[in-house]
Amino acid sequence: MGSSDSKLNFRKAVIQLTTKTQPVEATDDAFWDQFWADSNTTVQDVFALVPAAEIRAVREESPSNLATLCYKGVEKLVQGAESGCPTERDKQVVLNCTRILTRILPYIFEDQDWRGFFWSTVPGAGREDDLDEDDGARPLAESLLLAIADLLFCPDFTVHSHKRSPNMQTIDSCEYIWEAGVGFAQSPPLNYIHDLNRAELLRLLLTCFSEAMYLPPSSDNSILNPWVTFFCSTENRHTLPLFTSLLNVVCAYDPVGFGIPYNHLLFSDYREQLVEQAVQILIVSLEHDGGAPQRTTSPSSIEDNLFIYYFVFLQDFDFVLKGLARLLTNPLTQTYLPNSTKKIQFHQELLVLFWKLCDFNKKFLFFVLKSSDVLDVLVPILYYLNDARADLSRVGLMHIGVFILLLLSGERNFGVRLNKPFSLNVPMDIPVFTGTHADLLIVVFHKIVTTGHQRLQPLFDCLLTIIVNVSPYLKSLSMVAANKLLHLLEAFSTNWFLFSAAQNHHLVFFLLEAFNNIIQYQFDGNCNLVYAIIRKRNVFHQLANLPSDPASIQKALQKKRKIPDVISRTSSQETVSMEGSHPAVPAEPGTLKTSLVAIPGIDKLTEKSQVSEDGTMVSVPKTNPVHIILPEIASEMERRRLSCASSASYWAPTPEWVLSWKCKLPLQTIMRLLQVLVPQVEKICIDKGLTDESEILKFLQHGTLVGLLPVPHPILIRKYQANAGTAMWFRTYMWGVVYLRNVDPPIWYDTDVRLFEIQRM
Repeated sequence: MGSSDSKLNFRKAVIQLTTKTQPVEATDDAFWDQFWADSNTTVQDVFALVPAAEIRAVREESPSNLATLCYKGVEKLVQGAESGCPTERDKQVVLNCTRILTRILPYIFEDQDWRGFFWSTVPGAGREDDLDEDDGARPLAESLLLAIADLLFCPDFTVHSHKRSPNMQTIDSCEYIWEAGVGFAQSPPLNYIHDLNRAELLRLLLTCFSEAMYLPPSSDNSILNPWVTFFCSTENRHTLPLFTSLLNVVCAYDPVGFGIPYNHLLFSDYREQLVEQAVQILIVSLEHDGGAPQRTTSPSSIEDNLFIYYFVFLQDFDFVLKGLARLLTNPLTQTYLPNSTKKIQFHQELLVLFWKLCDFNKKFLFFVLKSSDVLDVLVPILYYLNDARADLSRVGLMHIGVFILLLLSGERNFGVRLNKPFSLNVPMDIPVFTGTHADLLIVVFHKIVTTGHQRLQPLFDCLLTIIVNVSPYLKSLSMVAANKLLHLLEAFSTNWFLFSAAQNHHLVFFLLEAFNNIIQYQFDGNCNLVYAIIRKRNVFHQLANLPSDPASIQKALQKKRKIPDVISRTSSQETVSMEGSHPAVPAEPGTLKTSLVAIPGIDKLTEKSQVSEDGTMVSVPKTNPVHIILPEIASEMERRRLSCASSASYWAPTPEWVLSWKCKLPLQTIMRLLQVLVPQVEKICIDKGLTDESEILKFLQHGTLVGLLPVPHPILIRKYQANAGTAMWFRTYMWGVVYLRNVDPPIWYDTDVRLFEIQRM
């Protein structure tokens, strides 16, 4: 009964606020205390009892009352941070103020006239205590952020107390780091109340940072988020312990726990919510203006964002990598009891965090690549890509996964690691094969191309660039993977496909380059691929004799059909999928998704490097690229897609255009291989009456082409390079993920976000 009464009182206070035409004085404590005095209100209650329409009504009709409510809420948080919340009532007041501010802030941000409110002091707000002197008339935003930081290390509220009544002004928060790991060896005792309180404060902090959602996408990357900039600056004395607390809580989290079946159904896991909030705060705080920061030893060179500084110079790589790999692999776990282990849902945030680590901290990237641990990240990424390929609402996940693999593929060690045999039992909807991690990568990429939705077509260049980057190091492809590569070439080299778009021939160039790399550098172990090339030799002959006269071009275009219809021709090998797998399915009707801005083409995403004889990489000067131009990925918004389609319809292939790239097709190595081996294979088959593939493979295995092939070409690697375009893409993707993941309570739902569009499928 008491609970319903208190909610009724809270609702009455909200109604009073919206109906009062006269400003309520800040000194009227009896009125304002109604909003945070209640001891039974949850954050869900606050969202239900304070409707969006009423917040907007107060903003428009009683702006001074909304301003005072915000000021009074911040004032209570500052008082709680200064006193250390000694009583239960103080703690409850802080939590209630946190919830109210979380509810109101998005409506402050959505109105351009209000956006600067928190960055001003509030004149005439009736600061009867010494707040002005103590804070030097700080802007409201700064007071709020510093109070949140203090409260996150408040003994007996958010951390375990070591001492009797510690002084909040002199407390050393490095002694109160939340979890063992980076820079901290002791694991404090678990306290679910502390975890819940931390999560509430982090939710408010994330809401403060979300002002970025209400600004339209901009190519000007010098505009920094003022909330993040201040919170991560030297003004906040808790940056180091908070950074390590967030990172340690994420990387030390084990959702499986002691492995008791169905334990997640029997007991509430209060840490999971905290881990989700922590990883979201981390990825948002680490946003940089246009790519990776300067990597020098001078702290001042990395702007003033201490979180980025700590990230760039992070050293505890083993702990971080093992933690991230454990969490990324969690959804792949199979047990005899269905649904008996907890499956986390925040893998997209983890992928962004991993991306930022690799991009900012090159030592971490080299650590990842120097051991087989990189495969512990590769396998879950391929699992997510395969699982999301048919779901339009997860197109952002497809992009981040491909970007990570593109970044990794620019390093030689990644290609070398792919030769490790793949023996895991992962529930993936792909053909069963026996081979290496390279085979897994190729088979999954083939599945994405042949059975993914049509919006993934602009990613084909990235997928094939990854294959080209690793191809010089692949020692032995399985027959399944070899056939998949030939199937892609067969589909991409049909006349109608080559002539139907200005950039389609680039896909053929990529595949031919990958075949040339394998033949020139890894011929000895790749009898399966050589045999597949011999079997499909007519594809190469057709490419060499590609017609370029107007009549042939028109005839090919008349046969034009949708790409997936032809590319998705599947072979009999695909009838058996891996154990425990389920087909990738489209999103449920009504699923929300956020739009994404265009990403740069592959020539802007990458820079060419040539591998010299000693294994080092030398940058190749930029020239007019022959076959690495990728059209910009159109925004997810339907109107942009339609406008792109209409503008593309003006292009038409000409004989001159066909001849301009046909003469550059790198077919010499493959044609020489066919010229030498086809007669030999045919002779053996006739002489011995062979019909068995294994005998032919044995012959190819022991054959050699030394001295018969053209001089090996230099290995070209296309390494990812940071740029303003990808920085903007990551900003929209990251905030889109944060928006969609925070549904309980729905912090930003039904507010006027401008960074992306919300679409219902």
